[in-house]
Amino acid sequence: MSVEQKITNDIKVPNNDLEVLKQHFSHCFDKNGNFDFKKFKNNLSENEINFSTESYSLDWLGKSYARLLASDPAATLLKADEKHNTKPENSHSENLLIKGDNLEVLKHLANAYHEKIKMIYIDPPYNTGSDGFVYADDRKFTVSELQQLTGLDEEKAKRILDFTQSKSNSHSAWLTFMYPRLYIARRLLKDDGVIFVSIDDNEVAQLRLLMDEVFGEENFVSEFIWEKKKKPSFLHRNVGKLSEYIVCYLKNNTRTFPFSLENTTKGKKYPINNSGNSLCELIFPPNSVRINLPDSIIEPQDMSENNIITFLKTRLKIENNYNQNEFVLGGEFRYSQETINEIIKNGEEIVISKIPFRPNHIKDGGEIKKMKNIFSPNHYDMETNEDATEQLDVIFGKEVFTNPKPIKLISTIIRSVTYNDENSIVLDFFAGSGTTGDAVMQLNAEDGGNRRYILVQLPEIIDSKRNKVAYDFVKNELKVDEPTIFEITKERLIRAAKKIKDETISSKIADKEQGIKEIEGKLDLDNKTQNIKNLKAEIKALKEQDLGFRIFETTPIWEDYGFEADEFDNEIELFDESKLSTDDLKALLTTWKTYDGIPLTQDLETVDLGGYIAYYGKKKLYLMGKGFTTDNLKTLLEKIDSDKKFEPNSIIAFGYHFDSKNLRELSENVKSYSNKKNTDIDFIIRY
Repeated sequence: MSVEQKITNDIKVPNNDLEVLKQHFSHCFDKNGNFDFKKFKNNLSENEINFSTESYSLDWLGKSYARLLASDPAATLLKADEKHNTKPENSHSENLLIKGDNLEVLKHLANAYHEKIKMIYIDPPYNTGSDGFVYADDRKFTVSELQQLTGLDEEKAKRILDFTQSKSNSHSAWLTFMYPRLYIARRLLKDDGVIFVSIDDNEVAQLRLLMDEVFGEENFVSEFIWEKKKKPSFLHRNVGKLSEYIVCYLKNNTRTFPFSLENTTKGKKYPINNSGNSLCELIFPPNSVRINLPDSIIEPQDMSENNIITFLKTRLKIENNYNQNEFVLGGEFRYSQETINEIIKNGEEIVISKIPFRPNHIKDGGEIKKMKNIFSPNHYDMETNEDATEQLDVIFGKEVFTNPKPIKLISTIIRSVTYNDENSIVLDFFAGSGTTGDAVMQLNAEDGGNRRYILVQLPEIIDSKRNKVAYDFVKNELKVDEPTIFEITKERLIRAAKKIKDETISSKIADKEQGIKEIEGKLDLDNKTQNIKNLKAEIKALKEQDLGFRIFETTPIWEDYGFEADEFDNEIELFDESKLSTDDLKALLTTWKTYDGIPLTQDLETVDLGGYIAYYGKKKLYLMGKGFTTDNLKTLLEKIDSDKKFEPNSIIAFGYHFDSKNLRELSENVKSYSNKKNTDIDFIIRY
């Protein structure tokens, strides 16, 4: 059975909350799909949940409109910058820079990156009156259309359209701008995810109330204070201002953890060896030690091949990071066997991180040093706006961007919530000069992490009069005809990556190469081969640091795309698919794969079906081109039969490039094959 979808014109943020209700409380929906709240409430006894009767909430002119924007379909496609993305340093990168309106981009990311983001940092417009923020919206609703979509009365619908189309910078306009972006952002965060939002006095009160509404008051963490200036600004009539705020919320306060610059969340480490006691041995029962090494079998070690501190006396089998058999360590220990037995009995943790084995007792009672809520020169030796400007001037040789955030501020924030998850994705959808991407790369170079970034920046036109230096730089040095802020973001990432490679990484590699030479020169050093091997592995990891990024951009959906008349009329022109170029189809494919949950950094595999090229990824096969024949269909079914790595559960055809006979033949054969092989393959016709 085939399914027809008009996805391209209906890419929306999925309502996962509704899906959770349907999954767990399906009996509370009536036959029309309406949720019966009274029935739901009656199913819960009084001691299970208390329903709040408090009526306090944030309201503003435009709130209904903001909710509409959060669920309104995207009006764009996603297009890859192939020239940039095929460069060697970028072709396999997991980092992303996306050009476009961030609300559109967030809608495109909503499926592929749902609950994948560990941390969001954004530096949105502060709405100071002098920062250039005005509400801009190209959606063209009539009063009656808005009434129908939101249920508002005529007078309120008219007032909303007046301010959304009049470049307002009121509090209501700012809240209307921020709400849909934060609403979607929350859905991108992992269950233990965190969001940080920079702001100043103008909108901090409104932001807190808005964040309470979107994220929940119970998920508030702190209003961090950043000392942004070395000398105060006396523009305010009463006080000299030195600081700004960084408002922080969790996705889920039941998954809270300490914000820290430590490297472990398990408490303090106490070495079991290194005591200088006489040689002895300790016995560790099966599954008693967490070993942060790949699954393997390690043979006993002779003392001459190891240092005296610890050596393996029995065969060790590691599976899923735990010892599968009893094993014995010899060495100089400060813990006795009785102490080890007591630790294991109490369910406390013993951890080994590398060879040679140096076990550590992780005391649950140990406390992690939590991060303070003040960022200043006296706390974390924090950088200021002046420092940030200097950093950018070093990269560009001139002042091309005003009021950037300092690298150390952002890297400290990132480290504080990713110290135990160094494969995290960090999202910044107000990228500006690109500090967040720079900070992620620097942090990885420092601690060997594999964090990835996703940056989104609007191609905001640079005013040649207000910022002549930036305009001339982009126009004359970068050779871009229409200078935008996006070009500065892009160039900053390129130059920052080169600087990190030439300075931080090169220095670390040189130190490790020197370490290898020193080890090779010591004739009596125990475990010499293993130490050299470890250093070489670290050098290899440094050389493979991801310093590239891939670029995508939003592009408008083609005019008249998807238009279909209810009745045939010679006067009406239907969409002409023949005008679509190869690049157009690539953009459509990129948009669809992202909608289908495939990350932008995951390339689709090209599949040759007897001369017809299809695209395959995450068990989805895309048929985009014209000319699909019965022979191609035969080849497709044969490949499914014979290729064990080729197991599509969905075959998606671009309907405009298939006639009705092709579609019917495909649908019937896929259905017949699924029945015959007792498999589930959906055939989807998409427009």
